[in-house]
Amino acid sequence: MWVLIGIPIVVLGFALRFNPLLVVTVAGISTGLAGGMHTVEIISAFGKAFTDNRYMGLIWLTLPVIAILERSGLKEQARHLISKVHAATTGRVLMLYFFLRQMTAALGLNSLGGHAQMVRPLIAPMAEAAATTKYGDLPNDVRQKIRAHAAAADNVAVFFGEDIFIAVQSILLIKGFLEQYGINVEPLHLSVWAIPTAIAALIIHFIRLWLLDRSLAKRFDVHHGSAAK
Repeated sequence: MWVLIGIPIVVLGFALRFNPLLVVTVAGISTGLAGGMHTVEIISAFGKAFTDNRYMGLIWLTLPVIAILERSGLKEQARHLISKVHAATTGRVLMLYFFLRQMTAALGLNSLGGHAQMVRPLIAPMAEAAATTKYGDLPNDVRQKIRAHAAAADNVAVFFGEDIFIAVQSILLIKGFLEQYGINVEPLHLSVWAIPTAIAALIIHFIRLWLLDRSLAKRFDVHHGSAAK
């Protein structure tokens, strides 16, 4: 029972707004001592957890780089670039990103996209710029709608694309779960059956983005018609 002491320590520490690293460390040490572990074993467990998950820190290293690029005019350059492409629309920009994101996820390259790395600094500004070039200044609700669609494109593409890659964690999780109940499934079979699902997601989302373009055109055509009258 005492091995659960770490849970109330974490809850209390976060509630009192103590340093998160200190709270987690104290909770881990307390749980280890309550479980009968020696001090050396506890420190060894901390070290093993750090080395096994050290790659997770690479995600946070990209954030300062993105911030510096944004401050140097990354968003403005993205808007300027897309404004030169006259055939570009909000839906087409997001369709292209969706396709590329799903293809890279299918190859196991999940880190090539993401909200912090791609959507916020590049994809959302480019989608907004495509609409601005076509319809002029956008009201805030339209900007928020475009940003939501940009975020959704990233989420849906990677969610349905990553299962095609045979060594992704979700495939291994499904295989392990089924084996517990005596169902033997090869990872390759799971990956193959993920392809039709990914294609269906691609088609459905492309339709949603096409409808987004139509809704924007209808809204601003109505506004322009009212202004002309």
